[in-house]
Amino acid sequence: MTSILFYMFASLLIGSSLFVVLNRNPIYSVVMLVFAFANLAALYFLLEAYFIGILQILVYAGAIMVLFLFVVMLLNVGPDRARPQWAAMDRWWFGGMVGVVGLTLLALVTRGMGPLRSSAADIDDGFGEIAPLATDLFSRYLLPFETAALLLTVALIGTVFLAKRRI
Repeated sequence: MTSILFYMFASLLIGSSLFVVLNRNPIYSVVMLVFAFANLAALYFLLEAYFIGILQILVYAGAIMVLFLFVVMLLNVGPDRARPQWAAMDRWWFGGMVGVVGLTLLALVTRGMGPLRSSAADIDDGFGEIAPLATDLFSRYLLPFETAALLLTVALIGTVFLAKRRI
């Protein structure tokens, strides 16, 4: 049953991701990206990584996607206009080259990798708990955490400034 659910959510994730990339209307792309994030959270739940699944829904499908939707609506971005056929072909060739290079690098990196854990007995007792994550986040990684929060705040202020300037 788990494998059937995995293949179902994985295929929905791939389909919605393709819809995000290939759709010309940015509003539909943002909404479909929320759907893709929800499918990714379902895959996390199937892997029994409940905390990461909840974070996926709260942070990405919730906060970040609402921010994306506000940015798209504030900037009043319309559907992409049709371009000449030769311009569309240049984009496909470039995307194909990037895909081939990416898959080649992925194959080279993962060729020598074995299983990450040999058995469930190798996993530490506190693995997956929130307390060690919070301790690391607010002690060792406090500066990157605060920097990311500041960067998102500056990006939001800049977006509102650009949207207000156009009116």
